[in-house]
Amino acid sequence: MDEDTKKKIQDYIDQNEICLFMKGTPDAPQCGFSMAVANILKILKVDYKGVNVLENQSLREGIKTYSDWPTIPQLYIKKEFVGGCDIVKEMFENGDLKKKLEEKKINFNN
Repeated sequence: MDEDTKKKIQDYIDQNEICLFMKGTPDAPQCGFSMAVANILKILKVDYKGVNVLENQSLREGIKTYSDWPTIPQLYIKKEFVGGCDIVKEMFENGDLKKKLEEKKINFNN
């Protein structure tokens, strides 16, 4: 991965409390897995930055190298890599995702 791509990824993660690297946008996800994670974040009523990896091939491949995770979407909370769709879904279902958000002092828009 080139330095520009690495810096761009780092900036997204550093500048957003919750950052979701996804296919499509929060309002128009382009795959079911991205839609599932976006919907979970909407249910939890948290603000997040959706980064559309389909707009930039080097970003799409770079995030996989950056996180050492082979699939998209990828969720970061306060600079910590949480996981992809299956992990986020499981954490949401068992309550761990809400706990993590509370531990990280993320504001819910209730």
